[in-house]
Amino acid sequence: MIPARLAPLLEQFDFACERLTGRLAGPVTDSGDGAQTRVGPLTDEEFFWEPVPDCWSVRRRTDRPGARATFLAGARDGDWGRDAAPYPHPWPPPFTTLAWRLSHLGEMVALRADHTAGRHVLTRDDHRVPGGAGEAVQAFSEGARAWRKALLDVDDAALDTVGYSTYPHGSDAEEPFVDIVWWVNQELLHHGAEIALLRDLYRARRR
Repeated sequence: MIPARLAPLLEQFDFACERLTGRLAGPVTDSGDGAQTRVGPLTDEEFFWEPVPDCWSVRRRTDRPGARATFLAGARDGDWGRDAAPYPHPWPPPFTTLAWRLSHLGEMVALRADHTAGRHVLTRDDHRVPGGAGEAVQAFSEGARAWRKALLDVDDAALDTVGYSTYPHGSDAEEPFVDIVWWVNQELLHHGAEIALLRDLYRARRR
């Protein structure tokens, strides 16, 4: 049985995932009022589009990090990494590309799934950063499915447990697990909206 407190959060997560993956892969997306708009699948050109100078993005490891980034996050034996810098992060925050935002989401759900119901060992240094649109959409979808599966084994006691998730790159060690579930939804909703807007801007730019 899904705990009563978890049920609406799980429904919200499913809704946000469906909206985002529909917006990324097509063939149609729902604006929220039932009206459907046709969209094409995300292309590599759009994935890497930098709408302003000095964006943070996903880059080949043979390239240097972007402006104000000091390293490329992700598995060091992979071909790709994501612009990053140690805390405190640059201010004002760099504008991030669709590639950066989708990579961030995919990493977050995959690693939190591992630190909730997996081996509790994965870090950003283990995560292979996707180097293209199709690969990134697939990685996000797989991570989201793993996170959802992890939530299905959670009971009321786990929701109140501080540190139930051992994810090392957030506040998981300091927060009840129910707050972490809420936070993942918040990340998905706000980055999903940003990704949708970037798709709109890219389409308008081409016109």
